Amino acid sequence: MAKPKSEQEFMDEVAAELRGDAQPTDGVAETGPEEEAPAEGGGELEALRAERDEFKDRFVRALAEAENVRKRADRDRREAEHYGGTKLARDMLPVFDSLSRALETANDESREVSKALLEGVELTMKELLNVFKKHGIEPIAPEVGDRFDPQVHQAMFEAPLPGTKAGDIIQVAAVGFMLHDRLLRPAQVGVSSMPAG
Repeated sequence: MAKPKSEQEFMDEVAAELRGDAQPTDGVAETGPEEEAPAEGGGELEALRAERDEFKDRFVRALAEAENVRKRADRDRREAEHYGGTKLARDMLPVFDSLSRALETANDESREVSKALLEGVELTMKELLNVFKKHGIEPIAPEVGDRFDPQVHQAMFEAPLPGTKAGDIIQVAAVGFMLHDRLLRPAQVGVSSMPAG
């Protein structure tokens, strides 16, 4: 009488059969369709075949589920690498805004008096932009006259400005930012509402 197989041996045989490299085990050749086992154990043999098929089905499903889990984990890992710093990046944007305002408000007189201070602010701004770039954060800096794009711009106000067409940007209130291919913050702009005519 043949020794019963462990579940691991059975799973290994099923895996080999699925790959197409199954070998006869225990020195016993497998019977083909024309070489059926004796009819005396027919019911028991059918039960064993049904159990084998059930284990095979469960094994194939487990392999598919394991592959799906692996793919999901790989996708989650990539997303975490790309977008894991989103909250920190958003929290850094007011720092960028403050440095920008400090540089914009400096007039010629204050530049002469506080030349070293302003150079320090400019260097800090450059370093901040370098860190942003290193982590995939790119500025969206529209200019006056560009067309309004609702995908990357946020209209803060509309005003009829002579010499412009409806949908033209007439003022840039704040620079926007992209994190890789995701919008981190839209650029805040004023838009012309001049009627066509």
